Amino acid sequence: MDIDNYNAVRDPAFEAKINFYQGKFDEIRREIGKTVIGQHDVINGLIEALIANGHTLVEGIPGIGKTLLVKTMAKITGCAFSRIQFTPDLLPTDIVGVTTYEEGRGFFTVKGPIFANFVLADEINRSPPKVQSALLESMQEKQATIGKETFRLPNPFFVMATQNPIENLGTYKLPEAQVDRFLYKLVMTYPEPEDEVQVLRTNMTIFNFENYDLQRVLTPDEIVRAQDFVKKIYTDKKIENYIIQIVEATRKPAKYDVKSGKYIDNGGSPRASIALYIASKAHALLKGRGYVIANDVKEVAYNCLRHRILLNFEGEAESVKTDDIIKEILEKVPIL
Repeated sequence: MDIDNYNAVRDPAFEAKINFYQGKFDEIRREIGKTVIGQHDVINGLIEALIANGHTLVEGIPGIGKTLLVKTMAKITGCAFSRIQFTPDLLPTDIVGVTTYEEGRGFFTVKGPIFANFVLADEINRSPPKVQSALLESMQEKQATIGKETFRLPNPFFVMATQNPIENLGTYKLPEAQVDRFLYKLVMTYPEPEDEVQVLRTNMTIFNFENYDLQRVLTPDEIVRAQDFVKKIYTDKKIENYIIQIVEATRKPAKYDVKSGKYIDNGGSPRASIALYIASKAHALLKGRGYVIANDVKEVAYNCLRHRILLNFEGEAESVKTDDIIKEILEKVPIL
C-alpha cells in the first residue's frame, strides 16, 4: 500500500492516541481473560465490532461462554447491561417496552430491556421473525418506538446476539434483513485442552461473578470517543478498490474465476462493503497502526462476509461453508 499520503500528514498527537488505545485494548483483553479463557479471536472481534460501532452475531454451542463474554465486557466498560432470553412466546413489546395505564397516574411508558448499552439477545433464533424484527429499528436507527413515541437508545449501544448451530427443533431462520445488520458474525469454538484445564479451576460454578475482581477499563463516553477516532484511521484509495473488488467477487464470481461461486445465490450488498471498510479501520487500530493495509481487509473479511453470502439450493444441499468461498475469493482477487 502507498502510505505516502498518510506519512505526509502524520501527527504526533494522533500517534499518541493510537498508543493510548493500544494500552486500553491490552487492559480489556487482560480483564476479559479473568473470566473467559482462550477465545482470543472472538475477543478481538468483539472489541473491533464495539469500536466500529457495529453489532455482533455469535454462533456457538451452549456452555461455551458466550453470555459470560458480553457480561464481562459490559462490566469492564461501566456500561448498563441487559439480557433478553428469546423464546417462542416472546412478544415485540417484551423487547422495546409498552405504553400502559394506571389509575391515578394515567398513561405512561415502561421501557423494555433494549434500553441498555450492552444488550445480549440470547438464542435469538428461538423466536419467530416478527419478534426478531423488533430489534431491526433499534439496531439500525439506535431508537425504539413504543406506542406513538420514539425514544433514543443509550450511547454507546451494542447488540450481541447468540445462536445455537446444532439445534433445529423450535428454531427459526433469522430474516436476511436482520442478519445484514450485524457487522460481524463470529464463530465461537471449543477451547484448547490447556485452556479447558484453566476453565475447570475458574468457572462460574465455583466462583461468583463478583469474585473475579473485574476492573473498569473504559467508560461509555470513552467508547464513543474511540468510535469517533476509528473513523480517522487512514484508508488508501487502493485499499478502497480492493474492498470493492472482494465484494464484487461475491456477486460476480465468474469474473474472478471463483469456482465455488456456483454455490452463491446472492452476494454482499453495499452494506458489506461498508462493513469491510469500517472493520478494517478498527482492525488496524487494534494492530497499533493509523492506516489500513490489505492484510487488515483479508483478516476481517470472514467475520464481515460469512453471514452475507447466501447459498443457493445446491450449496445448501452439499453443506458448503461460506468460509471456504471467502477463502477462494481472497486467493483470487488481486491485491492492488
